[in-house]
Amino acid sequence: MEKTITRFTPEIRTSIADTIKASGGNEVFFTGRIDRNGVVTEVRVCARGNDSAVPVVQSAAQEADVLIHNHPSGDLTPSNADLSVAARMADYGTGFYIINNTASEVYAVVEPIPRREKIPIDEAAIAALLDELGPFAAKSPTYETRPTQIALAASIARSFNIGAIGVFEAGTGVGKSYAYLLPVIEWALTNQERVVVSTGTINLQQQLMEKDIPAASGILGKKVKAVLMKGRQNYVCLRRLAEALEEKDFFDEDLEELEQIFLWAQTTQDGSKSDLPFLPRDSIWSRIASESDACMGMRCSRRDDCFVMRVRKDAADASILIVNHHLLFADLETRMMGAGYEGTAVLPPFHHIVFDEAHAIEAAATSFFSEYFTRFKLNKQLGVFFRSRRNFIGGHLPALERISAHGGEISAARAAIETVKSVFFSLEDAALSLVNGGFSWRLSDATVQDAAPLLEEMESLRQAIAIFTGIIRNVLDGIDEDDQDEQVVWESKFALRRLEFIGTLCLYFQEWSERRDSVFWIEKNKLSWKGSGETVWYPRFVQTPLSIAPMMCAGVFEPFSTVVCTSATLRIAKKFEFWMRRTGVSRIEEDRILSGEFGSPFPYSTNVLLAIPDSGPLPDSPDFQPWVETTITSLLQASGGHALVLFTSYEMLRGACETARRALSPLGITILRQGDDDRSRLLETFKQDETSVLFATDSFWEGVDAPGDALLQVIIVKLPFRVPNNPVLQARSEAITQRGGNAFMELSLPEAALRFRQGFGRLMRRKTDRGVVTVLDRRIVAKRYGKVFLESLPETLTCFAPLSDVLHRVEHFLYP
Repeated sequence: MEKTITRFTPEIRTSIADTIKASGGNEVFFTGRIDRNGVVTEVRVCARGNDSAVPVVQSAAQEADVLIHNHPSGDLTPSNADLSVAARMADYGTGFYIINNTASEVYAVVEPIPRREKIPIDEAAIAALLDELGPFAAKSPTYETRPTQIALAASIARSFNIGAIGVFEAGTGVGKSYAYLLPVIEWALTNQERVVVSTGTINLQQQLMEKDIPAASGILGKKVKAVLMKGRQNYVCLRRLAEALEEKDFFDEDLEELEQIFLWAQTTQDGSKSDLPFLPRDSIWSRIASESDACMGMRCSRRDDCFVMRVRKDAADASILIVNHHLLFADLETRMMGAGYEGTAVLPPFHHIVFDEAHAIEAAATSFFSEYFTRFKLNKQLGVFFRSRRNFIGGHLPALERISAHGGEISAARAAIETVKSVFFSLEDAALSLVNGGFSWRLSDATVQDAAPLLEEMESLRQAIAIFTGIIRNVLDGIDEDDQDEQVVWESKFALRRLEFIGTLCLYFQEWSERRDSVFWIEKNKLSWKGSGETVWYPRFVQTPLSIAPMMCAGVFEPFSTVVCTSATLRIAKKFEFWMRRTGVSRIEEDRILSGEFGSPFPYSTNVLLAIPDSGPLPDSPDFQPWVETTITSLLQASGGHALVLFTSYEMLRGACETARRALSPLGITILRQGDDDRSRLLETFKQDETSVLFATDSFWEGVDAPGDALLQVIIVKLPFRVPNNPVLQARSEAITQRGGNAFMELSLPEAALRFRQGFGRLMRRKTDRGVVTVLDRRIVAKRYGKVFLESLPETLTCFAPLSDVLHRVEHFLYP
């Protein structure tokens, strides 16, 4: 044993001894911080125990440099429990000390690893890389400096230096990718700390990996390792693929597709679905994709060839990880549920995040943290145990029967499966009767009086699942220890967990009034049977978080050292308030937030005309649809095609599209419609056929990049307010109203204004682009709230006039 004088400051020794004395001489658990000399200069009391034990507070332990506790006996020899904790924490570089009650002696079980001093990066030097004398300019004679890009790069560098939450709106054309990549690479290499860049689209991920990161690395003159990580469901599981081929419950065309995937899997280096030369059907890919619950890890016979393991090994020493929002949230969920922030979860450990396309954070988090079940999710898990198709019978029940001492219960399990399916059919009937002629229904104070049959069926399903899982668990208990590692046992346990979770969701629906932080709702979906004209409706049962702000604050903005959020559309009427409130940034101390607006260098004031026919009918008028159909056709004739027409409903789109086709096809203008082809092929056709017109809704309000003559006019048919009967919007609106707020002004309006900005942003994609944005919804000038939309746009030329004048101005602006 050694004296504590060299490891603790005198003040800390006295503080520890006093705390132990005040605790009756029992064991006390402390966490400590050390200085650059390895001396404990700060301690925190985390738990108190008895004379022989004290609990370890895991969440506090992972944030500490060293764990400290006393042995009241004075014998500082570590127990087996001490050694177990010490070994676990050593993986995080955390030390482990045992002291006596007077804090005069210490036994260092594990030496702490001193925290590396952060080395600030030179903000001015980062910015200078992008100026007229920098290496970018030297490599290209046509290089144009962008002052806003230079300022953005310096602000992001500062965010890393001071550990800030950076909220930066960067207009189209600023070049935000280079503005964040240069400080990201410099910080990662200088401080040997990994940075995660999270984006919303695969296109941006590929651009970063194939073009932007290599270019930024070259400008810095430093090599950096970056790895693109995808969710594991994007990768084929070789074990599951082999099993699927051995089974015979496929139609001939399914088997042919499986065999093609098998041949591809022999040669692919990537193993991801995007590397396939064709797009596999969802029903096939779901049978063979890698799944976390079904992964056997080190017990898998194909672990040495596993594509997921390969990319994880590759990422372990990467300085930059490129991920999508969904995968990042999967990692954060694991950390928030106990994995902590210092070790590997879904991703290797990291302390810095850049959210590109940060406007999509709330939608992405809402989607990820929602839970749901359908007939397909239920049947997939039941099918693990028993399924039949044509003359084939499959599933694990026969194998479990052979290896279990309780195999006699298998017949009861088969009967229980049929009971679960029967009860679920009744639940579907109850749900569809509630939805009735609509497409969704929400469980709330206003609807609960109608929900009794639904909740009764929910309880019946929960009980039926519990009976089945109880039988299977008893069967599994009858399997010898030597057989517990069998694949059939592991997969059965995974399927049980998923079935039990469906039962838990059923319970949560019944407890909805005690779970006001969630929205419980039903969505009606359509299923068209292959080869028949029959349409079948089925319900999807969903639990959605009422707000993602608390979990984003606690799981992202508070624990991570640096979080940079950037997008072209974060502000409403020149303010960040709405986005910051919805995402949880506003819950962070103001002095830790850096924000800024970095305007587009594009010449909107001369190259863009904002046109609004001010004499058309309002959207709630029965005359609006026929007027829209004829007006769109006239506008497309004025521009000669070259247009993107954005709708808020597919029904309105369909009618307008047919009218335009009849009128414009004879003129040689191709009319494309969302749904006629795969999104990527549709966009490629639109860009290649420069006179074509694309009618679209929903996802096409963002992510469309068609520079040049392919896009001369964007027509926005209606202001993009979400439909008021959207269950999640309803619940969030009610929550605002209940606290005395104005749901329209605080939620519906700013949400629509952000969407409107994204639609407007489809037009100008290059500095030389020019064109017209025409808005057919005259509420933008007739209603007081319309100024919120107008004030959120850059300065442009305008034409707010009768339709005939608008048509004349559009044609002469495009073809002077």
